[in-house]
Amino acid sequence: MYELYTIGHSNHTIERFFELLSIHSITAICDVRSSPYSKFNPQFNRETLRAELKRKSITYVFLGKELGPRSDDPACYVNGKVRYSALAKTDLFQQGLQRLRKGMKFYRIALMCAEKDPILCHRTILVCRQLRDSGVNIRHILDDGSIEEHPDSVRRLLRTLKLQDTNLFKSPDEIIEEAYDIQGEKIAYTEVDDSNKT
Repeated sequence: MYELYTIGHSNHTIERFFELLSIHSITAICDVRSSPYSKFNPQFNRETLRAELKRKSITYVFLGKELGPRSDDPACYVNGKVRYSALAKTDLFQQGLQRLRKGMKFYRIALMCAEKDPILCHRTILVCRQLRDSGVNIRHILDDGSIEEHPDSVRRLLRTLKLQDTNLFKSPDEIIEEAYDIQGEKIAYTEVDDSNKT
């Protein structure tokens, strides 16, 4: 079974970020931000981060085009909002998953995005959702350095959404899928309408 970690860079210093990676022996970062830049945390801008990771002998791979929360494909949008279900079916997204699976054979990978809480981020709600039944052990590195196993994240998501994990009319898997759908709708990227701006 392969192991995959996730991490949100949040507002960590670069030193703290490397400490978190070191604690869990991460050897590669897969950046899944659609836009790999941070206005408020420039230490995580793509070029800066790549250079810092190289100094620490950690491989950096940008997969934001493939596994990011935005899409250039208009078919992935409804009323200007990304639909994760459509995005996950695109060839580009599937190619990203394949690259990730291949990378897991050689590296201890952490999927990186900006959001510190995994259940508020597409890395969990979109990407990990597609991997959870494929023999991958998913582990989320939390802000304090502790690990939240993916099934625990899902249980926390159910509690947050006030969904019971047992239901007379739905299987546990159907309830989990519903939770992913609800959360995906809440956090999905929405295009900004600039037409009214001068």
